[in-house]
Amino acid sequence: MKQLPYTQKAFDLLHQSTVALSRVEARGIRMDTAYLNSTIKTVQERIDRMEERLLDSKVARVWKKRVGSKFKLDSLQQLGVTLFQDLGHVSTEQTETGLPKMDEQTLSTIDDPFVKLYFKCKKLKKARTTYLMGIQREIVDGILHPVFNLHLVVTYRSSSDSPNFQNIPIRNLSIGKMIRKAFIARRGRRLVELDYSGVEVRVAACYHKDPVMIEYIKDPTKDMHRDMAGECFCVPPNMVSKEMRYCGKNMFVFPQFYGDWYIDCARHLWEAVDKMDLKLVDGTPLREHLNRKGIRERGELIPGNDPTRGSFEAHIRATEHDFWKRRFKVYDRWRQQWYDAYKGQGWFQTKSGFVVQGYMKRNEVINSPVQGTAFHLLLWSLKELVLKELRKHKMRTYIIGQIHDSIVADVPEEEFEDFLVLANNVMTQQVRKWAPWLTVPLEVEAEASPVNGNWAEKEAVEIPT
Repeated sequence: MKQLPYTQKAFDLLHQSTVALSRVEARGIRMDTAYLNSTIKTVQERIDRMEERLLDSKVARVWKKRVGSKFKLDSLQQLGVTLFQDLGHVSTEQTETGLPKMDEQTLSTIDDPFVKLYFKCKKLKKARTTYLMGIQREIVDGILHPVFNLHLVVTYRSSSDSPNFQNIPIRNLSIGKMIRKAFIARRGRRLVELDYSGVEVRVAACYHKDPVMIEYIKDPTKDMHRDMAGECFCVPPNMVSKEMRYCGKNMFVFPQFYGDWYIDCARHLWEAVDKMDLKLVDGTPLREHLNRKGIRERGELIPGNDPTRGSFEAHIRATEHDFWKRRFKVYDRWRQQWYDAYKGQGWFQTKSGFVVQGYMKRNEVINSPVQGTAFHLLLWSLKELVLKELRKHKMRTYIIGQIHDSIVADVPEEEFEDFLVLANNVMTQQVRKWAPWLTVPLEVEAEASPVNGNWAEKEAVEIPT
């Protein structure tokens, strides 16, 4: 028997928020069109110079000799065959049939000057066509009006198009900064971004109620990402550097929460040891430290013993087991119980009132209620600010966008501190009236550009108490 896909509470949120987002879209974001046009031209010139260097290289000559008139610089398949069969490189990943993988992720790991330049050029091409030119096409009279949808994602999160405001690169710092410089505040204003801190971890805790996780959230002296980085890299918490913590957070903790497994975590962590030149806080190279602990990339084959003994992969496998079976065992039990309940009835209801049904994989069943519910906290807050609070306080601040767990606003300088206080109150306190199931505190972090500045210039700011 099918269930209604929503409760009345969820229905009201969706429809009221559609009105709010239509006003966000209509207001739009001011763009620096002169900078955008100039940057598109400059990037194309850089691409042309890179392609000249690529085509004049030894690799390109071998490549052309192999394929002749069929040569295409954008063909990863042709490049992979040249690298592996003609130039003797070894693939780090294989297909199910044992052949070298020739996808971008695999090829980009090859330590070769040509390959590094090739993928740098490829990223610039995407930045120019998908992002810079994609934004340029949608500007009307100096204003960009991204569309925000609430009806296209099965988890009931939002999506964006024309252009996709929620998909501007952040991992590549230089490209992300180049694109964000085109987004500018209106005269006498700042661009402000308000971001829920760790909202999905906090929402997940409201589902599984793991006391260890809740303690991490409530106690500011505890740091889950630092602790797990310490376990992954075999060091006490006080020896974990900022870069090591980043890796523990983004290459172990969050992948584990979202259903990844130890093999992928181990590979990404080990790559980071070299690529990021990770060191302990006292300056000791991390690879040297791990070697002292008897841990190497692949370990050693010892007759009669586990062939991966001493390998980093075996170490992360043990870390993963400890993570779920000892540290967060209540969370682990909830994951299984939640999935078993879904298998029994074919649907589940989120804490925000939406019913999700139909065929889903295990990870989707576990992640969907957390991701959707976390976004709905933001959506309710955005709706309250746009339709009620900003009007009530007769403020001239504009909400101009949202990115799943953050709100972007265009704020007059004279309203700057008042807006930070108001938005923080709505997002951390008032939202509890709509979400009484919240059992952990919510936190908001703020970043702001200078007056008349651009989005790339934003820096962390304190929210007044």
